Amino acid sequence: MDNISLTENELEIMELLWQENRPLSRSEIIELSPERSWKASSIHILLNKLLEKDAICVKGFVKTGKNYGRTYFPNITPEEHIVLSLQQNNFYKKSKKSAVASIFSTLIRDKDIDDELLGELEQMIEERKEQLGK
Repeated sequence: MDNISLTENELEIMELLWQENRPLSRSEIIELSPERSWKASSIHILLNKLLEKDAICVKGFVKTGKNYGRTYFPNITPEEHIVLSLQQNNFYKKSKKSAVASIFSTLIRDKDIDDELLGELEQMIEERKEQLGK
């Protein structure tokens, strides 16, 4: 799961799975994606690609008509996807320390970051320092 690079179509499916937070069948994914950019006939290919990338897993089976169909669930969270995407960026690869500092600096300047959240972030940093023995 170290290098998951998702296409726009695959990301649409992942966002739906994250939003629903329950295993979905192929037909449910199509039904719940009326504004999709991909064709319904390509769902099989997209799901297989996501399985190959280990972005999703088969969570079970559900009866659809006379047959049974697989249900799919994400193997990664949206946050993990963001981190994996950042790690694949050339800026991050070239200078991890500089990239992390820049990203963190930009994020904490967000107007919605309040004192409570800053305190939580400080606590996380302190805990990480303790883990590293510093």
